[in-house]
Amino acid sequence: MRPPAILILCTGNSCRSHLAEGILKHALGAGFRVESAGSKPAGYVHPLAVRALAEIGIDISQHRSKHLDEFLSGEVETVITVCGNADQACPVFPGQMNRHHWPFDDPAHAAGSEEEQFAVFRRVRDEIRRVFEAYAAGRLDARGS
Repeated sequence: MRPPAILILCTGNSCRSHLAEGILKHALGAGFRVESAGSKPAGYVHPLAVRALAEIGIDISQHRSKHLDEFLSGEVETVITVCGNADQACPVFPGQMNRHHWPFDDPAHAAGSEEEQFAVFRRVRDEIRRVFEAYAAGRLDARGS
């Protein structure tokens, strides 16, 4: 039986939600189902998000941008929104017991050269990493892992 999902939502599901999904999956390990989706999916995962996680040993190159509707018929235990727009557009999911809103800057809006933009992706990645690794530690502790 598949465990209920921890669903991370953002508007475009191209950057922040994928960074958080990759980091949380890595931190929790087996026994948890972590997914991400968007209220208005961009249709791609930003290459700089893929690069930012690859830099810390997490591969999200096979992720795809998904609409939150894909999860309305399945069991979702926890919803975490990582941007204000997704927090406002977030429906209640079947089985949902927990909801968190942890907003982060959108690195997709970074200006400048690719390296300047990548610096923003790194900063946001590191902010997401601090929050989601702490969350994972709490979940694992509560489970007795």
